[in-house]
Amino acid sequence: MKITPVLVVEEVEACLPFWVDRLGFTKVAEVPEGDKIGFAMLVNEGTELMLQSAESVRKDFAPFAPDSKPSGVTLFIEMPDFADILRRMEGYPVAMPERTTFYGMREIGVRDPAGHIVILASPAGQ
Repeated sequence: MKITPVLVVEEVEACLPFWVDRLGFTKVAEVPEGDKIGFAMLVNEGTELMLQSAESVRKDFAPFAPDSKPSGVTLFIEMPDFADILRRMEGYPVAMPERTTFYGMREIGVRDPAGHIVILASPAGQ
């Protein structure tokens, strides 16, 4: 089984710097929607993420098109090095300050440019 999140966003282009430049994903495919990107597939070390514009969803299957709010999905991304997470998020607005959880993870929380909640974490002992 494989699960790949598809985040519906207003503009794919606005989200790419966060996912590609900050978190190290590589855009491996894109589908145009007029003069914009309607869909992009991103990968990072075996992890896959898809971004699809709300306009593209409306044209593909309108009942699945979102209202103006981001989805209620929270992405939990475990990375091996918390110092690297902090470096990647330097200067980016942090929504949930650093904490260590009862289950042994150091975490910070941010919102991607589309408003989705993204928790970045690594084992506290590392």
